[in-house]
Amino acid sequence: MAAPTPVETAIREKLARAMPLQHLDVVNESHLHAGHRSSPGTGDSHFRLKIVSAQFAGLGRVARQRLVNQALAELIGAPIHALAMETLAPGEERHG
Repeated sequence: MAAPTPVETAIREKLARAMPLQHLDVVNESHLHAGHRSSPGTGDSHFRLKIVSAQFAGLGRVARQRLVNQALAELIGAPIHALAMETLAPGEERHG
């Protein structure tokens, strides 16, 4: 398993400060976008998140994503070029 990149580490730190985390997966998908016209080519720009937080309870998908975007605002645009996320409250996590 590769060591986390600086942006992966920053994502983890910012989300941990912004909300209680029961689970957080940060997957760097930058390699899937290498060579694409709009990709910055840094290898540290495209991410997929899976977040389980009690802070999401009672909120809709857009409100949950807004909380994540606010927490990561300093990173979105540069260095983060693309961000996909699954936001779940405890008990909503799908298995299998």
